[in-house]
Amino acid sequence: MSLIRRNDVLFPSLLNDFFKPDWFGGMENYNTKVPAVNIKENETDYELELAVPGRTKEDFNIEVDDNVLTISAETKSEKTKSEENYTRKEFGFYSFKRAFTLPETIDEDKIKATYTDGVLKFTLPKKEEALPKPKRMIELS
Repeated sequence: MSLIRRNDVLFPSLLNDFFKPDWFGGMENYNTKVPAVNIKENETDYELELAVPGRTKEDFNIEVDDNVLTISAETKSEKTKSEENYTRKEFGFYSFKRAFTLPETIDEDKIKATYTDGVLKFTLPKKEEALPKPKRMIELS
């Protein structure tokens, strides 16, 4: 066990930097975090969910253009604390932008979005012609 600790102390940046999850172009780095997404297909629609906690509805910009659904958000924060001999000021900036190419079977005019408990949820209904048709019997003549 002491050998492992010694190697960790001697080579922390080599091991830690090399095996980071974003080393091979992952979606996470120190400046940006891309929200996790779930996509589910049902018979009548698609459901798309983004995990974006701590936001308000006003933080989001959502648009559909030429079969592309684009979701973006930008948040700025600033905190100042003053005491006798010092002032500490902290600020932060968070933004993301995700774009999804929609299948041609989506009825863009009927897309709905809700934001509840940190989850931005979209219902993307399929066009009438893309819905499954019921079985029908064909009679022999």
